[in-house]
Parts: sequence; structure tokens; C-alpha cells
Amino acid sequence: MRNLIDITDLTTEEIDQLIATAEDIIDRPEAYAQVCRGKQLATLFFEPSTRTRLSFESAMLALGGQTLGFSEAMSSSTAKGETVADTIHTVSCYADIIAMRHPKEGAPFAASLRSEVPIINAGDGGHNHPTQTLTDLLTIHREKGRLNGFTIGFCGDLKFGRTVHSLVNALSRETDIKFVFISPEELKLPDYLKENVLERNGLLYEETASLEEAMPQLDILYMTRVQKERFFNEADYIRLKDTYVLDPEKLVPAKEDLCILHPLPRVNEITVSVDDDPRACYWKQVKNGKYIRMALIMKLLDLKA
Repeated sequence: MRNLIDITDLTTEEIDQLIATAEDIIDRPEAYAQVCRGKQLATLFFEPSTRTRLSFESAMLALGGQTLGFSEAMSSSTAKGETVADTIHTVSCYADIIAMRHPKEGAPFAASLRSEVPIINAGDGGHNHPTQTLTDLLTIHREKGRLNGFTIGFCGDLKFGRTVHSLVNALSRETDIKFVFISPEELKLPDYLKENVLERNGLLYEETASLEEAMPQLDILYMTRVQKERFFNEADYIRLKDTYVLDPEKLVPAKEDLCILHPLPRVNEITVSVDDDPRACYWKQVKNGKYIRMALIMKLLDLKA
């Protein structure tokens, strides 16, 4: 039985295979319409979500399967004091596979120790978000035709941004990639990622507080919101939340084939006036999330079209 807790649970070859499957699903959706007939996916979301939860449910339905679950902790027996381990053990008696989001880092791993079915980490606190990373990789591959040989900038909340942490981990295994980390001092990329991932692998990176200075060199710009729910001090959040706002003026010096990504939801960090720019790819990301999750569900259940 396979779980997906961290993006490094998958080899680069397996990621390439998932991308190939997702692209085939995009081209031939009818061939996959009954792959999961008779199977059930449980979506257990102890933290709010729109795109991730609904894309998992949409993915399973598109594969001919069914879904069950809850969208907030208070609608489960954890509100009565039940442990997450017991909740997972219970639900694994009803479902064939579980997608789980939890505000505490490491909760999906702990859950996998008690589950009788595969567990997919749908985001654990500020730690990891491997299926968003698969979505990002599919989008990059479809826009750039490759997963190597580019400069990628990460902008915003790099300290708590689990999507950033997962994508950095994934891209660290590719070749000829330069990383540019754009953030205020308080939200810089954690040292453990710089030391254990980037520096240990001899990867090229730079840190800056200026989006404007970084913009001309970027092939991909990964914007993130400053996450209010990760702050203990509201005053710090208010002070930092609008540090970076991407608008058409800031895109003037950018490359014509720049790819703008954002895991969403956005607040103010990308103005709506950017949405019509052909370089804006974040709505394509939303669509790609469904297809890559379809491919992942099939892989973990060992199913083929």
C-alpha cells in the first residue's frame, strides 16, 4: 500500500509518469470515465479548502467513483474529542482511499500509521502540500514543455507557505534550475530547506526583498498570499500582508513567455487586471489540479484505463 505524504515519496520517474497520465486524461477523458467504478474516496478536511477538496471530489467523480467526507473538523467526531487516529481508522473501514488536510504538521503521516487504505496529504499546516506540487509541475510542463532549465521566483510568504516548500523539494531533483526567493525578512524561506535541500544539492539560489529587481530574469513567477491563519500576532499580519502586489506595471520588464503561477486563494497579491494577461496561468493550474489528482488516485489504487 502506497501513501503520498511528502512529494519525495514519489521518484522523479513516477512524477513524469503521473504527468503523462494526466495529459492523456486531458486528451482522452472518456477512456478514464469508469476506472474507479465501485471505489470510494473520503475527503477529510480538518481545515478550510475550496480548490483542493473540490478537485479531489471532481477527480474521483470523473473516474466513475464516489466520494464521502467532511469539510471542517467541527462536523466530525473530533469535536467530541475523538483522536485523529481513531477517525482515520474508522473512515478507512468505509473508503478505498483518503485525502486528508489538517492544520498540524505531520498529521497525515500519523494518520497513515493507522489507516487500512492509502492516505494522500492534502496539506498539513505550513509543512507540505504534495498534490498542489503535482499540479504545479503539470502546469509548468504544459506551459514550458520541460521541468528543467529555467529560473523560478517564489514571492511572498516563503516561511509558512507549504506549497513553496513542496515545490522547492520537487524541483531540487531536476537539473539546471535557479531559484530566486523574494520575501520580507520575516517571511524568508526556512533555513532547513536552504541547508538540507538547496545547499546540500549544490543548487543555485538567491534571496531578495525586491520583486521589481528579480522580475527580468524570471521564467516562472510563483506568487503566494501572506497567510493570516499562520500568524500568532495579527499586527504582524497586517503589516506584511500587502508587501507584494503584482499588477500590470510590475510585469512591464518581465519576459514575454513568463509563466505566472499561484496556488490560490489570492487576497491582494495579484490584481484582477493581471488575469487577462496571457502569462497568467493560475486558472490553468486550477483545471490541472483535477487531472493530476485523477492520475494520482489511479496510481495509489493500482488502476489503469
